[in-house]
Amino acid sequence: MKKISDSFAFARDGRVLEGALAVTSLERLHDLLAEVSGEVTFRLQGYKGERGQSMLRLQVNGVLPLACQRCLEAIHFELDVDSQLELISEDSELSQDELEDDTRDFLPVAGELDVAELVEDEILLALPVAPRHERCGLPGAADVGERINPFAALAELKGKPN
Repeated sequence: MKKISDSFAFARDGRVLEGALAVTSLERLHDLLAEVSGEVTFRLQGYKGERGQSMLRLQVNGVLPLACQRCLEAIHFELDVDSQLELISEDSELSQDELEDDTRDFLPVAGELDVAELVEDEILLALPVAPRHERCGLPGAADVGERINPFAALAELKGKPN
């Protein structure tokens, strides 16, 4: 996969990188998926921010078959990531105010930037914590009609002598 050797030059020059990644290559996602198939498309664009800072805009789209946390069947999750990332040197010291500013997302870089890893990171951040269908039962739970009271057997023993 493509690596960007100088992220700051990529941003300064306003370069664009587009492509597709097979879901099989995104190994950190595998445990969250009902099946490992398909692909995601991405577009990475560099630009200068309002204050002259180096910025990246990452857009990722695709459909991921997430595993429902109730029934374990696939939920087709529409992935629509649009992130603005401010590039900073990995050894930069950020003030407490900068760290607490929710309007800015910092991307520390040193050396090459692995685009596939960045795409995977942003996908992981965009996924729901516990995906589930709006209506589904637990595995093996069928409509059994009458509700079973787990204490019914104890009630029968209550009246019997030892």
